[in-house]
Amino acid sequence: MFLLGATLSSQVNPNWQTYIMIAVYFIILLVIGFYGYKQATSNLSEYMLGGRSIGPWVTALSAGASDMSGWMIMGLPGEVYSTGLSALWITIGLTLGAYINYLIVAPRLRVHTEIAGDAITLPDFFNNRLNDQSNIIKIISGTIIVVFFTLYTHTGFVAGGKLFDSAFGLDYHFGLVLVAVIVILYTFFGGYLAVSITDFFQGVIMLMAMIMVPIVALLKLNGLDTFDTIVELKPTNLDLFRGTTVIGIISFFAWGLGYFGQPHILVRFMSIRSVSLFTLTRRIGISWMAVGLFGAVMIGLLGIAFVPAQGVELQDPETLFILMGQILFHPLIGGFLLAAILAAIMSTISSQLLVTSSSLTEDFYKLIRGKEANAKAHEKEFVLVGRLSVVIVAIVAIAIAWSPNDTILNLVGNAWAGFGASFGPLVILSLYWKGLTRDGAVAGMVAGALTVILWIVFAHPLGETYQFFTLYEIVPGFLASLLVTFFVSKLTKKPGDFVERDLNEVKRQIREAKQ
Repeated sequence: MFLLGATLSSQVNPNWQTYIMIAVYFIILLVIGFYGYKQATSNLSEYMLGGRSIGPWVTALSAGASDMSGWMIMGLPGEVYSTGLSALWITIGLTLGAYINYLIVAPRLRVHTEIAGDAITLPDFFNNRLNDQSNIIKIISGTIIVVFFTLYTHTGFVAGGKLFDSAFGLDYHFGLVLVAVIVILYTFFGGYLAVSITDFFQGVIMLMAMIMVPIVALLKLNGLDTFDTIVELKPTNLDLFRGTTVIGIISFFAWGLGYFGQPHILVRFMSIRSVSLFTLTRRIGISWMAVGLFGAVMIGLLGIAFVPAQGVELQDPETLFILMGQILFHPLIGGFLLAAILAAIMSTISSQLLVTSSSLTEDFYKLIRGKEANAKAHEKEFVLVGRLSVVIVAIVAIAIAWSPNDTILNLVGNAWAGFGASFGPLVILSLYWKGLTRDGAVAGMVAGALTVILWIVFAHPLGETYQFFTLYEIVPGFLASLLVTFFVSKLTKKPGDFVERDLNEVKRQIREAKQ
């Protein structure tokens, strides 16, 4: 979800054992990429969706790893360290949002995307679901994905470059290129299967790190008595309501709304082998998320006592995880923990690269190619275009990341709200409401995106005077998109009877899966 954008303090002194661990990690990623190349890249559906054959464990952990990114390992512990337990509200909102997403979106999206012309991208699904002969839905939604994800992806490259610069003392551009090359290679050759398996592997690493660091820190300090020390340092550290307001709590909870419209997360639901596996997948995914977020919160809280106890200076709160990992563990384990940060960064980059590539191929190249192209006769061509799209998007992202621009980074930080507001209401309505129309869908997407942008540009500056305008922009954006989609659909031509038949078939298959 979030990506590491802050410069890391140079408190890490890696030795050869740390470098070996990072090298082993990179080799494993490349081996997985080769495996994906051999197993599931013979046609576009395999390359972009793994042939809809992914199991529950890989689906759950790959969704979590591509979602949380560096925020869970770096951002959340730093926020808790700075503000105390009140930062917990956002984790509650995210966990609820992810759970509801698994419950109401995942099963229907898996079935309906297959019924709707075996759609392998969200724009393709919207287009087929609404029988849009003009392809305007596909073009608009595809453009939103390509533009925002290209910018979003570049922040991951920036994070990788800065990690190697600050943690290893290596040149920023060397780190940027190294991370980019590894991600490009396993995504280029292995496609969705490789990305999903590497995300699963990275998710395991992230979870182990979130368990290991707080447990060892607690043992290093005074056990459970450490929390008394935390309160003594500042009584509000364990106050869940410290510095919060009603608007603030609503904003934190609203982060969960973003899940309904994130293409790189929703594509995981489209690729699972069977809709009957979602109950197990949900339990695995939410358990992974809950344990990981709890561990991140514990790292932040324990860091409040750990830093002064060690007599060190923490220049940047977001480097707390790195600092604790390097002090508490052997260099080999320290290398493993740095690999966890790289895992968090790279899992999101690869997912975003593949989603952008699939949109360029399925939603634009095929459109230009025309209906006269026989899909089966041109599968190798489409896979090649998909691979080339990965490289093109990566090169553009690297070019933007070469000279990091804080303004761009700040704007990209709002992409979660942009995707959530643009696609979230449309995804839900397309799965549940037969009255949805093409004009309503287009108007809703545009309204959601514009509201988010206008709220950021014009409303947020007023927040210093009027607290209401500090509200997270996804709230007005989501509501605007939902209302505009509904009312414009009511005023425009109704879809054909095939929509009701499709929705009934979706419900039938889900009922059978539950039995």
